[in-house]
Amino acid sequence: MRNLIYAINITLDGCCDHTKQSVDDEKLEYFTQLVREVDVQVFGRKTYQLMVPYWPDVLKNPSETKADTDFARAFDSTRKVVFSRSLDSVEDKNTRIVRGNLRDEILKLKQEQGKYILAGGVDIPSQLIELGLVDEYRFVIGPTVAGEGRRLLDGVSQPEKLHLKLVESKIFKSGCVALHYLKQ
Repeated sequence: MRNLIYAINITLDGCCDHTKQSVDDEKLEYFTQLVREVDVQVFGRKTYQLMVPYWPDVLKNPSETKADTDFARAFDSTRKVVFSRSLDSVEDKNTRIVRGNLRDEILKLKQEQGKYILAGGVDIPSQLIELGLVDEYRFVIGPTVAGEGRRLLDGVSQPEKLHLKLVESKIFKSGCVALHYLKQ
């Protein structure tokens, strides 16, 4: 069974609102490498609509940085599964909308042959954590205190304490810290 990875940028105070953080080339390179390790990305509608058409459009702009273009290319090449009851259609040829049961769909994806599965955003990953389906956690913590905004895992109710094992950490020049945990 292949692993489901949850990855997200957060501030020191746990804020995961993308408008409260900055992204530099080093952070983009980290996430580009991660996206290259997966062949399916899982999103809810809100996160999907933040990512598409933004990243595919980056590929059409020759003045973008190498880091932006590399991430956009990696992002664009993976299959995407969007869980949504309100999204009628998608522009991206690699995207499929799922209206069915989240648990059942993820279990099917985990049974398929292939690379890792990557979940992004907050709502869908929170549900996946509650269902016990997330195997790895990749947090990039920025040296910022947002003071406000949506917090990571707000409202997530765990039936029992989640125990994680730190398997890798990396300090970026910007002061960001990437932490890689496995569920025990």
